[in-house]
This record gives sequence, C-alpha cells and structure tokens, in this order.
Amino acid sequence: MNASPTPDLALYVHWPFCVSKCPYCDFNSHVRDSVDQALWRRGLLADLAHEAQQAEGRLGSIFFGGGTPSLMPPETVAAVLNAAERAWGFAPDIEITLEANPSSVEAARFADIAAAGVNRVSLGLQALDDDALRFLGRAHDVAEGLGALATAQAAFGRVSFDLIYARPGQSLAAWQAELTRALGFGTEHLSLYQLTIEPGTRFATEAAAGRLTIPDADAAADLFEATRSMTAAAGLPAYEISNHARPGAESRHNLTYWRYGDYLGVGPGAHGRRGGCATFRRRKPENWLAALARNGHGIESEEPLAPRTRAIEALLMGLRLDEGVDLARIATLGGTTPEVLIDARAVERLAREGLVERTGEQLRVTGAGMLLLDAILPAIVVTD
Repeated sequence: MNASPTPDLALYVHWPFCVSKCPYCDFNSHVRDSVDQALWRRGLLADLAHEAQQAEGRLGSIFFGGGTPSLMPPETVAAVLNAAERAWGFAPDIEITLEANPSSVEAARFADIAAAGVNRVSLGLQALDDDALRFLGRAHDVAEGLGALATAQAAFGRVSFDLIYARPGQSLAAWQAELTRALGFGTEHLSLYQLTIEPGTRFATEAAAGRLTIPDADAAADLFEATRSMTAAAGLPAYEISNHARPGAESRHNLTYWRYGDYLGVGPGAHGRRGGCATFRRRKPENWLAALARNGHGIESEEPLAPRTRAIEALLMGLRLDEGVDLARIATLGGTTPEVLIDARAVERLAREGLVERTGEQLRVTGAGMLLLDAILPAIVVTD
C-alpha cells in the first residue's frame, strides 16, 4: 500500500499597514505616513526565503492578511507569489486569498491583483448600514462598499465578505434584514462576527468608561441562532463558529489552521506552525525590518512544541469546526490516548444536554453548543 501523501502547506503573508486604525481592531495593524514599497517587497521576499529553507512541501493555499493587504502594490503580490511558487511549488488548485478593504481606490487594483495570481478575495464590508460603518470607524460607506463588491465579483472567481453584528442597539429584526440583503449578493462565503470588546482597543476604553454597551448574552444568543438558521436556509451553512459557505467553498487556508496542518508565516507578527515548532515574527514593522537586516529573517522566537501541547492546540482549534475532531488522530499528535486529553464525564454530561456529540473517536460541538463554546472548551479539554 502506498503511503498517504503529505498534506499541502499553507503560507500566510502579513501586510501590517492600514489607512486608519478601526476602534474594534486588535490585529497587528499600523498607520504610517508613508511606506517604502521597494524596501517592504525585499523584506517579504527575504523572510519568505528563510521559511523556504526550513520547510519542504507543496503549497495548497496562500493568504495575504493584515492590516490591509489591498494596499500592497500588485507587483509586490506578484513577486511574493512568484517566489513562493519557485520555493515550494503550487498545488494545481491552489487557493490564493487576499483581504481587501472596499474602498474605490483599492477596488481599482482588483484586476491587477487578480492578474498577479490571487483567485479569492475576502472583503471587509463589515456592515450594510452607513451609521454602523461610521460607528465602526470604516472609511467607506455602503454604496462604495457594494461597488467594490461588484468589482471583486467581476475580477475574482471566489469572493467572501465580512460583517460585524451584535452592535450596540442592533435589534434582531434589523440584523435579519441586513443579513437577508447580504445573502442576496450571491457570494459563496460569508464571515459573520459578533462584535467583541478586545483589550487595548478604543472600544475597550469606551466600554470601560460606560460609553459603549453591546447586546447582553440573551440578545446575542438570539442574533447568533438567527444567523445560523438564515445562512443554512440560504445554502451557506456554518462550517466554523463564525464562517459560512456553500459546500465546497470553505476557506481551505483557514481549514488548515483549524485542522492543525502545517502553515508558514512571514511578515510582521505572523505566526507559523511547522514541523512541530511554533514560529513568531516581530510585531512592530520597524523591529521586523531591523531583525531582517540583522538575521536574514523576522523571527522573534521559534519554540519546539511538546506533543501534548500540539494535541491540546489541535483540540482547541478543531472543536471550532462543525465537523469536529478525530480524537484518535489528535491523541497520536500528543503521543497519548483520547482519555488523557478530554474529560469523558464532562463530555457525557454535555452530550445529554445536546451541546456536544461523540461517536466513537469523533467529537464535535453541536450548533447549540457553539453558542457556549468559550465555556465548553475548558470544561472538556484537559490542559494539565
């Protein structure tokens, strides 16, 4: 019998710059008056070349994240893709995604970005309401966003967009109307996130001062359940807690993360998992550039992961997926047995409550359980 083929690698490329910092955002994004594009192109290529020396395999997906990668010149996108293909080779059906802001200026680059090799775009619409967009600190309005969406659908074979719900004062009826409109645009994938207050953001400051209140748990639960019901009825069921797609149109890149495959990260703040090691790049753009000049790469730390740590990470990631996890596979990662990794009594109790399901070595969180995922994970995953 032939050995199973090695799973394809995923490559994440981080572009750290934004035009402005959104008040809800805790991602590694930075605002600069100017960016030396040639310097940054050389930096990304150097960081990528270092990863190419560390990992062998074929790339099945590439994801340009940020920040705002649609601010990258198309020639930089092309240079990175050409270098990646030379270094690893591409799977015949490689998925190459770029996150984009829906401004008309960036949308004007979509055709050139597609020509560079990007075949999937993830568009940050965030809301279909002008007041909400102003509240979220977005630079575009609804009309500009929908114009960018139409341009994206013409330029790329695969299109996804993001919306943020559970905004202050948002009623169930208002969200249902907004989501109905969103589903009518016919994209194959939607990322639908509940607004959360992240530490260190401007919204966190506003919330601490009592100037910002998001829907309470009961209202948020109603919004979440309506979201899952409506997307499923429209043929885009949830395949991960916040992601919805037509069957076969799931983000292959993100599935690599959630299924705990190997992925490589380049650019400021990028994380990677390769060969049982965790890699962490320097977050601040200037520090990353200085590390490149000094060391030939932007790595801040590279840590071998203990087998048990890998198994726990795989559990915590995989249980976000509607498909759940194969406990036998994850136990093999940890060099142990499923019984050591999960609390069987907690699983049985939660199964009786309809929050998880276990069939043999397959464990999944149900749709009802996804609403309580943050409480379920520490209850069933044995971390010590």
